[in-house]
Amino acid sequence: MKAALLQITSSDQPEENLAMVRGMVRDAASQGAGFVLTPEVSNCVSTSRTHQKEVLEPEEDNTFLAGMIEEARAKGIWLLLGSIGVKTTDPDGRFANRSFLISPRGEIAGWYDKIHMFDVEVSPEETYRESAGYRPGDRAVVADAGFAKIGMTVCYDLRFPKLYRVLAHAGATILTIPAAFSPVTGAAHWEPILRSRAIETGCFVLAPAQCGDHSVVRGKARRTHGHSMAVAPWGEVLLDAGTDPGVHLVDLDLDRVEEARRRVPSLSHDREFTLAP
Repeated sequence: MKAALLQITSSDQPEENLAMVRGMVRDAASQGAGFVLTPEVSNCVSTSRTHQKEVLEPEEDNTFLAGMIEEARAKGIWLLLGSIGVKTTDPDGRFANRSFLISPRGEIAGWYDKIHMFDVEVSPEETYRESAGYRPGDRAVVADAGFAKIGMTVCYDLRFPKLYRVLAHAGATILTIPAAFSPVTGAAHWEPILRSRAIETGCFVLAPAQCGDHSVVRGKARRTHGHSMAVAPWGEVLLDAGTDPGVHLVDLDLDRVEEARRRVPSLSHDREFTLAP
């Protein structure tokens, strides 16, 4: 299977981002990719809740999602829409950070709402409160893509290894981690944690990422780390996309999952234990 990780610099304008991503999906498909993945919040990178309320749409009437479904069907590819911000019916008005796996027939084969919210103070100048605008999900998801079982996660989920072990035990052989990572935490932690999740589970890790300086018409500007990565089940980095937007292809030999798990069968060695007082 040839996969394509799209590294993009989304603005806060969904229509502009849709046109950009559609072109990149077509480019990836023309290069032979059968599985194309986009980053977190592909439709809108914004810190302004007011702006998000104006431009985001519910799933059932979502122009961005509809465009991606159309591309997957037209090109006959599996497409992971890493995530988009979608309006919900929650009484408090918070959005969902939702990932979609779309089949070559244009059907939604799986969807996942980001569980762990990025509420951190990286520094006095760089503070995030994702939960102020987005409500967390509460269900882990393994979706069947035919060629592989896909464990679906999003960005900050990366720091919670229990989730990935659950996904691997549920049959996942590929873990998807679309992201819009902070440059500060990305420089320190992105690669080592991605490699750890692959090594711990014996899965391929595919992590398409936002990159660069994001153009916004309202709210605080953002910069993201880039370095979309593909990591093999033994922990080797197969792809590091650097810091510029682009289409990055990688060949996946899924036999390597079984090989890695045979060499170190840690998934079969879990044991219950108690914490000593």
